[in-house]
Amino acid sequence: MQIGALLILATGFGQLALRLRFPAVAGELLAGVVVGPSLLGNVAPDFSRWLLPRDPEQMHLIGAISQLGVLLLVGITGAHIDLGLLRRKRVAIGWVSMGSVLFPLALGVGLGFLLPASVMGEGADRTTFALFIGVAIAVSALPVIAKTLMDMGLLHRNVGQVIVGAAAVSDVLGWMLLSVVSAMATASFRLIVVAESVGYLLIVLAVTVFLARPLIGRVLRPIESSAESTERGMAACVVLIVLSAAGTHALNMEPILGAFLCGTVIGSLGRNRRRLLEALRPFVMAVLAPLFLATAGLQVDLSALKDLSVLAAGLITLVVAVGGKLVGGYVGARMGKLDHNASLAIGAGLNARGVVEIVLASVGLSIGVLNTASYTIVVLVAVVTSVMAPPLLRRTTSRIVKTTTEIEREHDYAGVQRVG
Repeated sequence: MQIGALLILATGFGQLALRLRFPAVAGELLAGVVVGPSLLGNVAPDFSRWLLPRDPEQMHLIGAISQLGVLLLVGITGAHIDLGLLRRKRVAIGWVSMGSVLFPLALGVGLGFLLPASVMGEGADRTTFALFIGVAIAVSALPVIAKTLMDMGLLHRNVGQVIVGAAAVSDVLGWMLLSVVSAMATASFRLIVVAESVGYLLIVLAVTVFLARPLIGRVLRPIESSAESTERGMAACVVLIVLSAAGTHALNMEPILGAFLCGTVIGSLGRNRRRLLEALRPFVMAVLAPLFLATAGLQVDLSALKDLSVLAAGLITLVVAVGGKLVGGYVGARMGKLDHNASLAIGAGLNARGVVEIVLASVGLSIGVLNTASYTIVVLVAVVTSVMAPPLLRRTTSRIVKTTTEIEREHDYAGVQRVG
């Protein structure tokens, strides 16, 4: 009943959002908000308790499906990272990444120390909470950004490629920082914990580059040439992603980091290997991702915003998040020798936080850094910034003249699509 109801609502609201030219993520998240404590819990509390009983055993059932959806979604996102693009545009992307991550991160940490204690998770210390808010404000969402650019015909323009490259770096840094903060949250803030987390992180990266990449390539090589390559490849990719997530989880790091790195490795092994992972996309995007987003919406309680201190904290967080990313992206782009209009477009495009921030908020709630009020604030920032990104991009890119190289790149891509 729960899966059926949430999936129907998430699909319907997602399609409605697309018709209104908003990201589908906004509608899918709204589905959970509608049947959660914000609306149905207030209008029909008895029916809400029958459909979505709050006992832990029942909530863990749908939470398990949601967790699988998150891991596969993040793995597919990792496969989107074009390492060749990062190398070609490394100077501009490097400056943009530094500006769009470090500046909002610093603002977010400062804000975390100033927010009222009423929005902190029970038992969370102020330093860990501040670092978590900094990470939440610093991240971007590569899946939402890539789809937005694709829908607007900007993915193959120079400014679009810089945005995607910087968003990829932001995603990597975001998951890494989240792993460090999560370790601090579960073991309290001590320098030895931070040093241990950073050490484990370096080990994971080394294993990914020198061991996991050749190993995964060897596992997938015989599968891609078999008669049943699609079915066996999907199963193999799910196993690899889940085991990678289990590996980072065993080191007291976020499972999401392992899934993300595994997806990045599979994507870097070439088109044929990437195709095996891409075969999962329809089911993940049509079923598991909407279920995850709707489940995330169930945790949102908009009634918390009736408290003026929480509402003020939410508005301030939103302003800091939007302003920090816009200014940081713009300054970084200018340092990378990009012009004024392109720099504005980059700052606007990187503001979309979407799924990444919602995943991050769910992690923060589960480890006790956030409470319901701060979780609601972070999720609202994710939705508002994702809804704002398309009109801001449309306005800022309208003044950028399309170059000959961009036209040729667009035609080449269209030719590949027709051949495919």
